[in-house]
Amino acid sequence: MIEVYLDNHSSTKIDAEVLNSMLSYLSDYYGNAQSLHKLAENSKKAIQLSRTQVAKLINCNPEEIIFTSCGSESNNLAIKGLAFAYKDKAKHILVSAVEHLSVLNSVKKLSQLFDFKYDIIKVDNYGVLRLDELKKLLRDDTILVSVQLANPEIGTIQPIKEVANIIKEFNEKRKNKNIKTYLHTDAVAGCGIISVDVKDLGVDLLSLSATQFHGPQGSAALYVKKSVDIVSQIDGGIQENEKRAGTENVAGIVGLGKAAEIAKNTMAENYKKMLVLRDKLINGIKTKIKYVYLNGHPTNRLPNNASFSFEFIEGESILLLLNHKGIYVTSGSACTSKSLKLSHILTAIGIDPSVGQGSVTFTLSKYTTEQEIDYVLEELPSIIDKLRSFSPLYSYFLKTGKRMQAGPGTKYKQEHSHEEEDFSF
Repeated sequence: MIEVYLDNHSSTKIDAEVLNSMLSYLSDYYGNAQSLHKLAENSKKAIQLSRTQVAKLINCNPEEIIFTSCGSESNNLAIKGLAFAYKDKAKHILVSAVEHLSVLNSVKKLSQLFDFKYDIIKVDNYGVLRLDELKKLLRDDTILVSVQLANPEIGTIQPIKEVANIIKEFNEKRKNKNIKTYLHTDAVAGCGIISVDVKDLGVDLLSLSATQFHGPQGSAALYVKKSVDIVSQIDGGIQENEKRAGTENVAGIVGLGKAAEIAKNTMAENYKKMLVLRDKLINGIKTKIKYVYLNGHPTNRLPNNASFSFEFIEGESILLLLNHKGIYVTSGSACTSKSLKLSHILTAIGIDPSVGQGSVTFTLSKYTTEQEIDYVLEELPSIIDKLRSFSPLYSYFLKTGKRMQAGPGTKYKQEHSHEEEDFSF
């Protein structure tokens, strides 16, 4: 039995070159970057090099990069930091229905404790932001719009450039010229995997994390455009231009920088490789297994993401049997996979709960091989058949040709088109 890791949206295997770049900063160059001796100078230079490497990955100036501990911290700093910086001017925020919980809960906390207002922008059945809804929800007191670049659970890539253009036009036409609406994008799922250029996208803030492109866990960054102000969320020292206090994680920052450099240099090659294997996996599953639905946009999606809903069974059961075969995947988003309820992402795109319970996300990396994909396609059909043989829902379907009622107002749906549902959290 071989082991196949297809849970790369949760975390990726660290690149050997990245690990090697970090080792000396864990053993020899351990000085605090804020001190005034030689070891400290080595740490300072390493941090600055990494800042430049990350800046080159997303085409910004090095001084616009703030190092953080993870994507969630970057999102919190972006949303809360900007909200507090401009709270005397405006207190309305817009976020999409498919954002990471670190975005959604940050906005919720601002609303609960600091009297901010927010609205949720709906998405279509593929998870694509409804631009008409964005236009309707923009208000003269809207200070921030946060829309992710790509969704890690279903793979859909958002039209961020179009969002930026809408906000730009709105800013130009708004009545109160003393207020500006800023745009933040959570690019954690896409940065290092697809090309990301902050100037081309037109964003003001952008979150990224090393864990998505073979860097170390515990190392991430936030891009903040030079003209944008944010308030630090961690009080203490002067680190990160007084925007993020605390002793720098030098080794982690070095690893992030090296991973960013490698990602930039190998992105085109990795993209093509993952795209071929992803499509082989998608087409193989759709050919070999009945009553399975691809979640997210069929083409405008991350090159390493294949998310499916397998009807009549639960995703957790699929995970357990795949794990027994040495195949490691996830059900729903990583931050909610321990919960049996449908993820807010699948709810937002209108997946029927009865079908969505059987959702599994496969995410590939540059290390994924064709042999591994073949192994998944060999083992998965029999696992689905086995689970369905125990399913009273499937038994009922085979006998009657009908989907069993799952509850008041809920039905199994044969086609992958679902009524829209309001998102609440």
